[in-house]
Amino acid sequence: MSISIDIAEAYRHCEAVTRTEAANFYYGIRLLDGDRRRAMCAVYAFARRVDDVGDGELAGEEKLRRLDAEEAALAGVEGRGAPASDSLDPVMVALADAQARFSLPAGVLAELIEGVRMDVGGVTYETFDDLVLYCRRVAGAIGRVCLAIFGVRGEAAPDIAHAQSLADDLGVALQLTNILRDVREDAQNGRVYLPAEDLRRFGLLGEGGHADAPARLAALAARADERERREDLEQVSALVRFEATRAREWFRRGLALGGLLDRRSAACVLAMAGIYSRLLDRIEADPEQAFARRVSLPAREKAWVAVRGMIGGGA
Repeated sequence: MSISIDIAEAYRHCEAVTRTEAANFYYGIRLLDGDRRRAMCAVYAFARRVDDVGDGELAGEEKLRRLDAEEAALAGVEGRGAPASDSLDPVMVALADAQARFSLPAGVLAELIEGVRMDVGGVTYETFDDLVLYCRRVAGAIGRVCLAIFGVRGEAAPDIAHAQSLADDLGVALQLTNILRDVREDAQNGRVYLPAEDLRRFGLLGEGGHADAPARLAALAARADERERREDLEQVSALVRFEATRAREWFRRGLALGGLLDRRSAACVLAMAGIYSRLLDRIEADPEQAFARRVSLPAREKAWVAVRGMIGGGA
């Protein structure tokens, strides 16, 4: 099926956004064939824009207004509302084409918007189950949309609900890794995603409860390099390792998705999950250093993981 120039330009915009912003995901996305790669980039560009609204400097009321506008545009693309503009917004033009080609599940990307609304509202999490709900919205939903683009091969096709569950689990694993990677940065911005029950278990929740947790963790992070407050830093390390163990269980379940996909789609999943799994390795190996600065992988290592995914290697 040929692509009109307007749609081609829209996809080029989304691919440019993905190459620039998706420091980890693009290593997997580039392994897909052209139609799937473009569709994945359209989904990423939309998700990136929604995330940027939540992470930006605007007032909360304006953020919510913009999220409402994104949800209305999304509903138009999915046929649940007024038709979206076909000329002014390259992300929605590309997403509408991806919707037509791959029958993306209606309402799932709206879950991402609802998750970002939770961020804007300053929602905190008392239990791990509460946090999983957030992770399913901001990451598991993306996994389920990606599954529609990948497709489920042959004999696995009838069990689409199982495949969706695995895609959701893998999304939760990736988001938990993001949370551990960004503990310092989030705390400095006044956010702590880790559940209060876990902070309390490791002695990191004071009398002020979750409201005081960002300031406390940010203060510890500022002194992590000097290894001051040794007892508190050991508690942070124990907490990070505890959450990393949880994340690995979600990875273990979610990676079974690869066995239900064709070779290129499985390679994409293995590359993306492999990069995040190695990131989790580094965080778990030295939680105090991970707490002191944002952990990342060099480009060469990411490329190596992507190659392993393409040849069927483990994540």
